[in-house]
Amino acid sequence: MNAAMMRQLLVAGALAACLSACSTLDAINPFSSAKPKLKPAELTPLAASADLTSAWQSSVGAAGEYVFTPVVVGDSVYAAGHDGSLSRFDGGRQVWRIAVGQAVSGGVGADAKLVVVGTANGEVLVFNAATGAAAWKARVSSEVLAAPVVGDGSVFVRSGDSRITAFDAADGKRRWVYQRTAPTLTLRSTVGLTLIPGRGVVAGFPGGKLVAIAGNNGAALWEGTVALPKGSTELERVADITSSPVIEGRDVCASAYQGRVACFELASGNALWTRELSSSAGVDMDSKYVYVSDDKGAVHALDRSNGASIWKQDKLANRGLSRPLALGNKIAVADAQGFVHLLRREDGAFAARVASDGSAIVAEPQHLKDGGLAVQTKNGTLLALSVR
Repeated sequence: MNAAMMRQLLVAGALAACLSACSTLDAINPFSSAKPKLKPAELTPLAASADLTSAWQSSVGAAGEYVFTPVVVGDSVYAAGHDGSLSRFDGGRQVWRIAVGQAVSGGVGADAKLVVVGTANGEVLVFNAATGAAAWKARVSSEVLAAPVVGDGSVFVRSGDSRITAFDAADGKRRWVYQRTAPTLTLRSTVGLTLIPGRGVVAGFPGGKLVAIAGNNGAALWEGTVALPKGSTELERVADITSSPVIEGRDVCASAYQGRVACFELASGNALWTRELSSSAGVDMDSKYVYVSDDKGAVHALDRSNGASIWKQDKLANRGLSRPLALGNKIAVADAQGFVHLLRREDGAFAARVASDGSAIVAEPQHLKDGGLAVQTKNGTLLALSVR
């Protein structure tokens, strides 16, 4: 066993011990089976001021101990389950459904030509988006927990050891691998990548670093600090970025567990502002505000120009919130009991609520072309919601 493999085992062992002992990490660990020790806030009846209704739904396979995020490309939605099922839906109609031949652990990534999932033993499985036929497969250095990203002629895959590998989309040939030194203790998370069209990808890392990576050669274009580890113990110093960065216009924003929310200039990486706020679920933004689900279950709206507080919705405490999703004049957020909540953009008040199958919605909600959203539950329900 080489030194790198030994270090990975030590880190995994330390994390497993920590997750079994620490309720704070159990609460934000998507793979934990521990029951939450803090009672979720009770939901009270609301007078709906908007319509949040099911447009269509389908069973796509349970997630098991993993997190599967659907991906939307034009009118198509692709989704996978741990059992290896992979499906395409157009307007709610199932176009195809295949069994990839083995259990999968991360997905889904897609563009107009390819759809991609990953496995726990580091295999990357790529299929034709139109037909579901196998295209090619490759291997990365460890388990794939995050959804791959497809774009600009490449397939970008993040493995569990935080290495990022780029493959040629046409034939699967490996182009480059980006890696960096990780802290002793890191969270096992599904943090993904965000495409910078024409330039590469931006990714968050353990230790609170945000890095833009060139698509052509894997070089770091810039590095920014979202959070600085602090504290006297390894546990206290965990400050990982555990959700995908969000790009809107010329800005990119991200959040860190036990850290901050921060926004940067996309072109240069220059810091615009930071705000002390711990979030493992992540952020979204529109032309005016940045929206954050914090680790206590509150949703915040911050001024995009300077990070100042606009409003705070704190009546979803301890409900295990997902990343918020900006939908015009509404904000959607899902929770660990399978509810999707719609908030008003101007003040954060509840506008509507809908239940799914009762299982947790951990995966990041996704925009639909018609202005609605798609969510996927742990039990495998893919739900398309209409917002009016």
